[in-house]
Amino acid sequence: MVVMVGVVSSVKALWESRITRSREEQEEVEELRRRRKDRLDVGVWEERATLAQLKQKLTTEDGRLVLRIEQEEWKSLPDCLVQLTQVQEWQIHRTGLQKIPHFISSFQNLLVLDLSRNGVTEIPKQIGKLTRLRELLLSYNRVHFVPEELSWCENLQTLELAMNRDLEQLPDQFRNLKKLQHLDLSMNHFSSVPDCVVGLPALEWLDMGGNCLQCLPEDIHRMEKLHSLWLQRNELENLPENISRMASLDTLVVSGNRLRDIPPLMEDMSNLRFVNFRDNPLTLDVTPLKTNDNEDEEGEMFGREFMKMYIQESRKRAH
Repeated sequence: MVVMVGVVSSVKALWESRITRSREEQEEVEELRRRRKDRLDVGVWEERATLAQLKQKLTTEDGRLVLRIEQEEWKSLPDCLVQLTQVQEWQIHRTGLQKIPHFISSFQNLLVLDLSRNGVTEIPKQIGKLTRLRELLLSYNRVHFVPEELSWCENLQTLELAMNRDLEQLPDQFRNLKKLQHLDLSMNHFSSVPDCVVGLPALEWLDMGGNCLQCLPEDIHRMEKLHSLWLQRNELENLPENISRMASLDTLVVSGNRLRDIPPLMEDMSNLRFVNFRDNPLTLDVTPLKTNDNEDEEGEMFGREFMKMYIQESRKRAH
């Protein structure tokens, strides 16, 4: 009888222990659920607060809805931004932004994307979805690669990629940007003018100053609509004769190169209004002339009149 009582007591104790453990486990599960719910509630609240903060940065400028963030720390852009896809222009500068979000493709109304002076390292492939985009400004970042998908931005007119340092090439598909008029590739690491740039049919303004250019393409005259060409601070040793066939060119800056001579045919470039040959080791010692007082003295001393004078002197000495 004593044995039976002991067995019953043991079974009862084991059962009570299991019930207690089960209750404790259930309480732990409930506590985890409460904590998870609290975190979700906090996340929802933070997202709403961030979205409200972003909405405060919306302005209307020239009839466009603009998101403007200046000199605030936003190393990444929150997912809730996708709720503002009606925005037509991003102006985000000096924020430390490191990445263009992949959800950029949701902003189908975007006309201007200006992320100058940040820390952006790459252009996402999703950029190609922005078929209405007219201006992409990414100067003073850390972009080292341009994806071929950028060529899908069929309405792009202005592209600025100045001062990205390690950028040294463009995809061949880049030539498909049929409406691109303004291209700034200055202060990068290009050793030549990409053929896809020469093939841009609508290009009017090109800045490749501050690169490592050693020569210009012989078929540079294919750039029929180009009127401004900035090539200062490169390593050019000569200019191709065909540069004289660039009928639309009115501004040419080649200061700070290694030019030894000026192509004689350039004398006939009647549309060329401004040219600067300053700081080149030209073979002939020709004293530059000062022109009208209302013109830029430094540029004009080595400008168009100087160019003509140099070519004439070169012809004289050749005879």
